[in-house]
Amino acid sequence: MMDSSVGPSVDRRLSSEFRFLKSAWSHKWFIFAVFLALGVGVWQGVRLIWGPAVVVDQVRRGNLVETVVASGHVETPFRVEIGSQITGTVNDVLVQEGERVHKAQPLISLEARELKAAVVQAQGAVAQAEARMRQLDELTLPSAREALTQAQANLLNAQQTFDRTSQLAKNGYATRAALDDAQKVLDVARTQVRTAAFQVYTASPGGSDYVMAQTLLNQAHANLETTESRLSYATISAPRNGVLITRNVERGAVVQPGKALLVLAPSGEVQLVLQIDERNLGKISLGQKALASADAYPDQRFGAVVSYINPGIDITRASVEVKLAVADPPDYLRQDMTVSVDIEIAAKDNTLVLPIRSVHDVLSGQPWVLGIRDGRAVKRPLRLGLRGNTQLEILEGMAEGEVAIPLNSGVLMGQSVRAVVP
Repeated sequence: MMDSSVGPSVDRRLSSEFRFLKSAWSHKWFIFAVFLALGVGVWQGVRLIWGPAVVVDQVRRGNLVETVVASGHVETPFRVEIGSQITGTVNDVLVQEGERVHKAQPLISLEARELKAAVVQAQGAVAQAEARMRQLDELTLPSAREALTQAQANLLNAQQTFDRTSQLAKNGYATRAALDDAQKVLDVARTQVRTAAFQVYTASPGGSDYVMAQTLLNQAHANLETTESRLSYATISAPRNGVLITRNVERGAVVQPGKALLVLAPSGEVQLVLQIDERNLGKISLGQKALASADAYPDQRFGAVVSYINPGIDITRASVEVKLAVADPPDYLRQDMTVSVDIEIAAKDNTLVLPIRSVHDVLSGQPWVLGIRDGRAVKRPLRLGLRGNTQLEILEGMAEGEVAIPLNSGVLMGQSVRAVVP
């Protein structure tokens, strides 16, 4: 049989618990804040004792390439300035700036009426001189040879007549007057032979008439070549294959020798011109390989080789000019295009490397890192080797597997810290 006093006691206990729960629920946010504060306090206490968790960098073995990074622009080894060799009026400009042209392609035409007239006149002088040469060969020389033959025949006849008259005069059958006449005829015949022989000589190659005619013909040909050359100057052509990068002439302009009308960048060889900080001059040498990329096409890289180092320093910029040859330039390269270049100056395989972000005072003579010893950040001096774009070679101061705290972690020297290796 149940005791009647137990029922009221249980009811009172249940009522008390219900009131407690009801009171707690009404103050639920306060209780939540208390527990949150306790949690934060515990977390801060643990963090104060063990230090913050920091993602660290670990010394590992890897391959490292040291490069010198610089920017510059694209150039051809030389540029050709195209101008006029004569004074004239531009009749037409046949090309546009940026157009690719080939050797001997007409670029500019000048007014050429006077030049064409001069060529016609020179051609007439050549024809006249050639006619004079044919006249010597076809008429003057044959006539002179016939005259010489006739004079020689006359001389022979005069000589025979003189001989007969002389014999008759000795025998008393001819007078002195007849002998004198025969002598006179003989002298005239001899003179005629000499004159005819001279005419044959002058009309023959090497003679004065022939040399004079040949000289006039040569002069006429030379004058014709000159006028034809001047006429060819009226059409300004490309001296070689390339791309026109500058145009300073328009139709109707009067041009003169010595003024650049067009500038041609020849096809083929391309070079990169850089300005290197003089502090890196000792690291650069001829023949070093490099990788370059145009700023307009950063994802496309191409090879280059150091081909020239200026012997002088630009004192205003504290830099030295370096040129790199590009053996196989990509089609998208343009004159004066901006490029970024990584020149490979040294490389090592399987060496100790550490990210640059964890090394303090890299450019000073005493680099160091914040390492971890007994749960605290400690300073550790280093001796560095090669310097890559994102990593450094560790020669002394740290061993493989040891860790360093990045500069941007905010950890101070001597502070407790918990390393987190990624």
